[in-house]
Amino acid sequence: MKNKLFYLLFFLYALVFVFILYINGIFSGESTSLVNLLINVGFLVIIGILFVISAISFGRLNRCTDELAAITLRLPEEYKKAGGRSLWPEFNRKDVFENEALSEAFAKYRLRMKNFKTKRGYTGTCDIDEYINEDLLDRVGMNFYNSSIAGTMTGLGILGTFLGLSMGLGSFNGNDIYTISDNVGPLLSGMKVAFHTSVYGIFFSLVFTFIYRSLMADAYEKLENFQNAFRQYAMPAVSTQDENAAAMVVYQASMANATKQMLELMKGHAAEQSVGVERIVEQFTEQMTAALGVQFQKLGNTLKSVSDVQIASTDKSRELVEASAAMMAATRSMQEMLSSMQARQEAFARELNQQKEKLSATCDEMNNELSKQLFAYGQMKDLEQDQI
Repeated sequence: MKNKLFYLLFFLYALVFVFILYINGIFSGESTSLVNLLINVGFLVIIGILFVISAISFGRLNRCTDELAAITLRLPEEYKKAGGRSLWPEFNRKDVFENEALSEAFAKYRLRMKNFKTKRGYTGTCDIDEYINEDLLDRVGMNFYNSSIAGTMTGLGILGTFLGLSMGLGSFNGNDIYTISDNVGPLLSGMKVAFHTSVYGIFFSLVFTFIYRSLMADAYEKLENFQNAFRQYAMPAVSTQDENAAAMVVYQASMANATKQMLELMKGHAAEQSVGVERIVEQFTEQMTAALGVQFQKLGNTLKSVSDVQIASTDKSRELVEASAAMMAATRSMQEMLSSMQARQEAFARELNQQKEKLSATCDEMNNELSKQLFAYGQMKDLEQDQI
């Protein structure tokens, strides 16, 4: 199954670990360099710790998606047993999910649905995708962590490369061919570290990326199947406008029937009861007039004072409107004056430009005329000198 694919990481990790120990001579007893062995083992231990953390997050993700898949398979069967009736009442009364993250998300969904519930049903609904979605799976599967593991593996490989090269070049010294040949061994040993760390760093990066994307694709597919099944079999039904209108008609009919019964009962009263009711009404009117006469007079005085205040307020509002109109007229006249002044300034500026152009043309003419006279004077002076 796809969700168990991350076990392949530990199998490949064990093979690489055994291979590193083998090429460093652990099994043959011919270990060439203890430093190289320690560096490779240290890097592999760091990678192993990262893999363990990722495996824990993948396990949490698998438990979550497996429960979604199980409920997806169970929904059609329960729907058939319920006779094609929506399963929302059962989902709304019991804890559907055992997974903590799914249970919390579904509890929030049920709380949201309570806002739409009325006596006649649900007036609206919200999609399950708002609470049980890809963001929830990303949090459960620690997407913020696992998405950076591939880059971390590559970074460790590059770090091992520079570490091995620095070790090899640090032990390489010599001034002639004899000393250089003696230091070739430490240089090759450092290059071996660089090569090995780069190889398994890039290898683990590629493998982890493939496994991680496969796991997330499988999780998203199970999530989509659950959402579709929930919408089909367990989504609460929403009362339509026709159902609301029918309920309103029934309510109005019941009220009309009750009113009709009251009228029939009232028609069956005797004439003495009608006379008694009239007498009671007259006595009640007299007592109310005697008791509240003063209060009604006070109320009339109060209403009169309120009316006077309103009339005064109306006069002040009228004066304010007239003052505003006068101010607007003054502003309009000032604006017209400013516009005329601006027009005159523009005309004056155009006249200045014309005068400037004329003055410039006159200066050019005078300059040309003066140049011609100076030229003629120079020629006459040259002729006089030639004659002399």
